[in-house]
Amino acid sequence: MVPRSLRFWFVVHFVVDFIFAVPLLLAPVWLMTLFGFESPDPFTGRLVGAALLGIGGESLLGWEGTIETFRAMLNLKIIWSLAAIFGIMLTLVVSGGPLMAYMILLIFAAFSGLWMYYRFLLR
Repeated sequence: MVPRSLRFWFVVHFVVDFIFAVPLLLAPVWLMTLFGFESPDPFTGRLVGAALLGIGGESLLGWEGTIETFRAMLNLKIIWSLAAIFGIMLTLVVSGGPLMAYMILLIFAAFSGLWMYYRFLLR
């Protein structure tokens, strides 16, 4: 059985992803400059926005799914969040970044911990 709280977190994840994805797709330079990034690349911003929209969108579409659906989505979310954490940390170590980069790292870490917790519960 899929915990009700996990279904709730899938919807929350969609909302958070959507809030960041739409501006990244439509105005990546504006958003990344607002967050303190210097000379942001619109291609990379839009690519991240597309990934967020895809993963977050599937969270919304699949929130009523079966336990197998949730296991598969949790696997994807864990892989994506750990890869993002690694990439963000590597960037911060090599070249630093604005305060918002650390905030984004914390958001990814929090969601990653949440997804690993629920994946452990659904084993």
